[in-house]
Amino acid sequence: MGYDWWVTNAIENGGAPLLVSWVVVVIGSIILHELAHGWAAIRLGDETPIHTGHMTWNPLVHMGTTSLICFALFGFAWGAMPVDPTRVRGRYGYALVAIAGPLMNIAIFVAITLAGGLWERFGSGVGQPLYSNIEQFFWIGAVLNVALALFNMLPVMPLDGGRVLAEFVPAYHRLAYSENGQWLMLGVFLLFFWFGIEYVFQGSLIVTSIGREIVNGLLSFI
Repeated sequence: MGYDWWVTNAIENGGAPLLVSWVVVVIGSIILHELAHGWAAIRLGDETPIHTGHMTWNPLVHMGTTSLICFALFGFAWGAMPVDPTRVRGRYGYALVAIAGPLMNIAIFVAITLAGGLWERFGSGVGQPLYSNIEQFFWIGAVLNVALALFNMLPVMPLDGGRVLAEFVPAYHRLAYSENGQWLMLGVFLLFFWFGIEYVFQGSLIVTSIGREIVNGLLSFI
């Protein structure tokens, strides 16, 4: 079985507009996701994101070399925002920092879905292929951000959902941060990623379709 480079597949299936849309949406969504963690941490008293230089729009800072190489090879990537839980105010402050990232993805989804609905309703006079290319960009942006929110809220470390759960369930916290528990969490995470990512995207397609229908229904009153 040969290796099919995702870039080649993207160009063959949707041309350069599909490739550009995917690259822009993935990198932009990761940056905003990580910045949301940083903004929440700073708001709650931890200035580690500032001191480490991570409050920037530079994707190299948020994603790092390994993630960018993975993105170039396979089309997916991840980011990181350094936070010191001991400096975060409030009993559940770190949980708020953790959930800020997925909430940002939900906010992006809402904004892009609204923009896509407006474009569908009022942009048809622009002409092809620009109209379809922009419509495709909005669709990819909506689906991907729902997927990022759903995936990151899975209750397993090192995902945001695991960090939130650890703040509310002491036994899970002890397990997740123990030496053996970290390896267990890594194994569970890989299983989730390998077997569950398809279901995450299927769910994202459903949510995006419902969101688009709701927006179109609201815009019908305009």
